[in-house]
Amino acid sequence: MKRFNFLSAILAVILTVSLSACGSSASDEQNTSAEKSTPPISDPITVTVWHYYNGVQQMNFDSAVAEFNNTIGYEKGIVVESVSKGSISELADSVISSVKNSAGAENPPDIFATYAETAYTVDKLVGLVDIGKYFDEDEDNIKLDEYVDAYIDEGRFSGDNSIKIFPTAKSTEIMVLNTTDWEDFAKAENITVDDLKTWESLAEIAEKYYNYTDELTPDVENDGKSFFGRDSVANYMIVGAKQLGAEFVYIDDSGKPVLTVDKDVARKLWDNYYVPYVKGYYTAQGRYRSDDVKLGKAVAIICSTTGTAYYPEEVTINDDYSYPIENMVLPIPDFEGTEPYAVQQGAGMSIIRSDEQTEYASSVFLKWFTEEERNIEFSINSGYLPVKKSANDFEKISAVNEKSQNTVNDTMLNSLELAIQEVNTRSLYTMKPFETATEVRDYLGNYIQDTANEDYAKVLEKMAGGASHDEAVAEFVSDEAFDKWFNEFDSVLENMVE
Repeated sequence: MKRFNFLSAILAVILTVSLSACGSSASDEQNTSAEKSTPPISDPITVTVWHYYNGVQQMNFDSAVAEFNNTIGYEKGIVVESVSKGSISELADSVISSVKNSAGAENPPDIFATYAETAYTVDKLVGLVDIGKYFDEDEDNIKLDEYVDAYIDEGRFSGDNSIKIFPTAKSTEIMVLNTTDWEDFAKAENITVDDLKTWESLAEIAEKYYNYTDELTPDVENDGKSFFGRDSVANYMIVGAKQLGAEFVYIDDSGKPVLTVDKDVARKLWDNYYVPYVKGYYTAQGRYRSDDVKLGKAVAIICSTTGTAYYPEEVTINDDYSYPIENMVLPIPDFEGTEPYAVQQGAGMSIIRSDEQTEYASSVFLKWFTEEERNIEFSINSGYLPVKKSANDFEKISAVNEKSQNTVNDTMLNSLELAIQEVNTRSLYTMKPFETATEVRDYLGNYIQDTANEDYAKVLEKMAGGASHDEAVAEFVSDEAFDKWFNEFDSVLENMVE
C-alpha cells in the first residue's frame, strides 16, 4: 500500500506541475462562484481513512480506494490511504486516543468510520466538518436528497442542521430460519412462517418447539431445545421501546438527554425476551447466533445483514454427525398492534477538522465512494445496504451482482432484498448520541441478557435436582421477579443519564 501511495503521489505531483505550466486561460477567469468557493488543491494531498473493515469487507474497501487513487484522485492530486483498526470498538478507542493526543497514540486520521456516539465525542474534543457544505456548492451536481433521509438525519446530531456523519454503507436486521429443521415441526404443529411475525407469537412458537423436541425423547425429561436467538439484544430493547411508544432516552430541545423508563414498556420487553429465555425457549450460547444454528442450538435467529455471510450451510451435532440445511430469510418481528420498525445501523464516516484543502479532498472521496453503482458493489460484497435512494432497488443490485466477479451467496442476496424492503417500508431508528450513550446502550442489552443467563442456569440446577420445568421457572417469571429486575434496571439507568 505504501509503495502504491508513493507512486500515486509522484504522479499527482507531475500532473500538478504540468497543469501549472499551462498558465492561466480565459476559461479560468470564467469559473462559477461555486467553483471559486472550492479550495484548489495546489499540492498533492494524502487523506488517511481509519475504518473497521476486515476480511472481505476490507478487500472490497481497499479495492475501491485503489480505484479512486488511480482515477479521480490522480486527476485532482488526492491520495487516499486506508488503515484498518480492527473492530469498531478498537477503532473508536484509537480515534479518541489520537484526538486527545494520548501517550503513544498516532496522529488523528482525516476521515474515520464511526457510530454517532464516537462522532459526538470527537466533535466535542476537536470538531468535525459539516459535510453538508460540500453539497451546497453543488460542484458535482450531487444532491443530499439523493440519500436515504434517515441516514442523513443520523448525522445531524449537533442541533445546528450540520451533517457530522456521512452515510457510506448501512445495515439493518433480518430473521434467518433453518427451514430443514423447521419443516417437520411446522407440519406437526400446523403452523407457518406467518406465525413468526410478532414478538408475542414468536415466543409462543418457541414454546411449542421446546415441547415438541422434548416429546421426541419421552424417556428423557426436560430436554426440549431452544428455538430462537438474536445477536443484538440492545437493538431489541432500544428499537422495541421506540416501537412501543416510549424510547428510553430522548434528546430535548436544549440538547440534553432525558431518561424515560416506562414500566409497562419494560414489562413488555421483559415478557418477550427474558421470560422465554429463562424457560429455555431462547438461547445465546455461541459468540454469534449463527454459531448456535451451526451447532443445532437454534432454528431461527435475528442478525445484521452483514452477519448473513456467516450463516452455516450445515448443522454439526458432534464429530460423527452433521447434515446440510436450507434456509429462508424473513422480516423481523414487530410487537402486536404497532407500526413496523427496524434498526438503522452501520457506521458512517466523519471528517476531522484540519485545513481547508484536506477537508475538501476528504469530501471528494466520500462523494465518489457513494456513487450509485460503486456503492452497490461495495455493499453487496460486504453485506451492507447502499446509501442512495435510487440504489436501494433490488433489480439494480441484482444487475451489479451479475456483473461482479465476487458474486455473493443466495442467503446474502436474499437478506439484502428483504432488508431493502424494510428500509423502504419501515420506520428506521437509532438512538441519538449523548455523553454516556455508549454505556447506556451496552447496559440496555447486557443487563437483560446477563440476568437471563444467570437465572436460566438456576432453572437448570432446579430441574437437575428433580423439579419439573414449570416448578423450576416459577420464581423467575413472577410479578415479584419483574419488579425486582425493573427496580435495579431503572436505578442504574438513572445514574447513567443525569
